[in-house]
Amino acid sequence: MSHNTILTWIILLRRRIIIGIHGLENKPPKEILTQWWKFSIREGLNNIGKKTLFNFDMVYWADILHEFPQDPKVTDKKSELYLEDPYIPGKSDSYDNFTPNQLKKKLLDKFEKGIDAIFFHENSIINYEKIADMVIRNLFKDLDSYYYRMCIVPKFKGLRTRDVIRMRLADVLRKYRYREILLLAHSMGTIIAYDVLTQTVPDIHINTLVTMGSPLGFPVILKKIIHEQGRDFQKGKMTASPENIKIKWYNFSDLDDPIALNYNLSDDFQKNSRGIGPEDVLIYNNYEYKGKRDPHNMYGYLRAPEVARVINEFCTSGKILNKIKKRIVRFIGKQLYET
Repeated sequence: MSHNTILTWIILLRRRIIIGIHGLENKPPKEILTQWWKFSIREGLNNIGKKTLFNFDMVYWADILHEFPQDPKVTDKKSELYLEDPYIPGKSDSYDNFTPNQLKKKLLDKFEKGIDAIFFHENSIINYEKIADMVIRNLFKDLDSYYYRMCIVPKFKGLRTRDVIRMRLADVLRKYRYREILLLAHSMGTIIAYDVLTQTVPDIHINTLVTMGSPLGFPVILKKIIHEQGRDFQKGKMTASPENIKIKWYNFSDLDDPIALNYNLSDDFQKNSRGIGPEDVLIYNNYEYKGKRDPHNMYGYLRAPEVARVINEFCTSGKILNKIKKRIVRFIGKQLYET
């Protein structure tokens, strides 16, 4: 097999790109975070018995809100640079016999209906817009900065936080606009992804959107989205799914994830003209560090078998790509054997 042939295959494989965008709070440096996302993705693929090749790029925006990144070497838990959720390999057997807790699911469904009835009550004498703003400002510092603040980091001072963050993702999507894109968004990254796809680059198509641990279903977020779309809330009318999603929108949630309490996005977002809207999938997030489980953690989501299957399907879909992958693996194995 010639080097030119191998190069041609690699070019064909590179036509598919996975783009990741992280969520709330400060993060370790981009290089470390990128490596940990890749570790998690590979771990998930291994969990389903796959050695799939993939290309990955990270949209990093923690430096827009935080002057210094988290440092794995800092041991003082009171320090702003203390890293409390490093990448830790999970236990693959933790997924055995997983089934969603139906009682918890019913309780969360009732909670969602109750909250929606309050916040979307058209004739309420209570100003729930102000309550929503208060909730965001007091509970979610990064969300508050995203919606209301100017950048305080010297490098970006004088610029609107929301504009700078959105531009980061938009620039990366433009960079890969001629490739097939799988966009993996976690936590607040799902809000940024939705905003950018619908408002900043509606002309750039993506193959598949994956949202994980998403707060998009919260009424306070939905009202912000509706307001930014320049329309008033209309009872019975759902929010639009991004028109530029071509194939699928998967929404993954753990019922224990406090950020994704409204785990079901399919009843909040109507399908686009291609018939694509969020497909809700419940998973088990197995991230645990120092004996404490965190069902919102990004690494736990990325390596869940259900997420891994979507990633594998995206990377290997199409007969040509499957043949290329198999021949490359055989060739690499032969070279290793001969050396």
